[in-house]
Amino acid sequence: MKSHQRITQEWWDHERARFRLYSSIAVRAEMSKGDASAAAKRLRAMVGIPELDVTPEVQPLTDSIVQLLQLPRTAEMDATHVAFAIVHRMDYLLTWNCTHLANATLQKTLFEYCSYHHIHMPVICTPELLTKPQI
Repeated sequence: MKSHQRITQEWWDHERARFRLYSSIAVRAEMSKGDASAAAKRLRAMVGIPELDVTPEVQPLTDSIVQLLQLPRTAEMDATHVAFAIVHRMDYLLTWNCTHLANATLQKTLFEYCSYHHIHMPVICTPELLTKPQI
């Protein structure tokens, strides 16, 4: 956990300027959970980052992803993040959730679904994979 926090902070400090960042109501809801002072710090870091619109396509796509990936209902928010990224054609979905999001097996299934339905598939990865190569 501490390693993930360190890598995330380094990405935030040194890599994020290379990208146009977006958030969603789902991200902000998750960031609001837990320790109140830590949540407030996380939310302050998001000031100025535009929030993606909730569109009519997000919830049905979320439901389809939950069913497709056989996610437990407790992981519906994970599917919501993916749905927002697909609907809004985000290049990347950055996460440390390697159980339901940055998971190669599930991503293969999701890629096949997106290809079949001719919809956008974002790259889903951890901050450590979304860094500029050090040459």
